[in-house]
Amino acid sequence: MGQRLKRIAFWISRRSHLPVIVIGGLIVTVLFFNDETSMKLNMRYQQEINSLNREIALNRDSAEYYRRKREDIMKGADQLERIAREQYHMQRPTEDVFLLDE
Repeated sequence: MGQRLKRIAFWISRRSHLPVIVIGGLIVTVLFFNDETSMKLNMRYQQEINSLNREIALNRDSAEYYRRKREDIMKGADQLERIAREQYHMQRPTEDVFLLDE
């Protein structure tokens, strides 16, 4: 019996890296295949966050553009007339308007 225990102890000491490999394999399995903490799911969420951040930046720029337009209109009748003539192609009865395609 003593010889057998020595052999088992020797085998375990030689294979002591096996528990580390098994635990490491379990951690990798949990990280990649668990539905709630999946790396694939986390990468998809990060892509969505980046996309939404780009959209927020674009909307901030648009909001600033329209804020400036509103301030121009509120400044006075001259600015309102200029914007109406440029944006909506309005004209005075005595003038001709030429439209140029961009």
